[in-house]
Amino acid sequence: MDILNVFLIIVGLILAIAGMVGCILPVLPGPLLSFCALILLSWIKNWQIFSQTFLMVMGAVTALLILLDYIAPALGAKKYGASKRGLWGSAIGMIIGIFFIPPWGMIVGAFIGALVGELASGKSGRKALRAGWGILIGNVFVVGLKLAFTAVVLFYYIKEMF
Repeated sequence: MDILNVFLIIVGLILAIAGMVGCILPVLPGPLLSFCALILLSWIKNWQIFSQTFLMVMGAVTALLILLDYIAPALGAKKYGASKRGLWGSAIGMIIGIFFIPPWGMIVGAFIGALVGELASGKSGRKALRAGWGILIGNVFVVGLKLAFTAVVLFYYIKEMF
């Protein structure tokens, strides 16, 4: 194995690990980085370690997770009666929270932001809490799915690395 391949394998490992970190930090596209690691390792190994079907399934799951990242919190919010202000509050709270108590600030910030947004839209405390809870559930659900996916990718990456 030449030095370039070793370097690219290390880059791929960094991508796979960054994919896991990206599940918590909204700045990084976690599942996409992990999938890119699989593609890079496959390319380095002349497309012989992972089947075409495996890569297509992992690509489809990656696309689904990217879509769910936007849809699930909104579905949770809708199910629990959140308003547009609640959704905006959640997004802003998530961004602010990540700076104060990373990585959990994203989840706590989303909940508090949704709560503040709902209260600002005139909802009662109970209804605002319910909407904030829906957004929280949607966010936690997606983060859990993304973490599971990126952990599987990291497992396969390490297993086939050498």
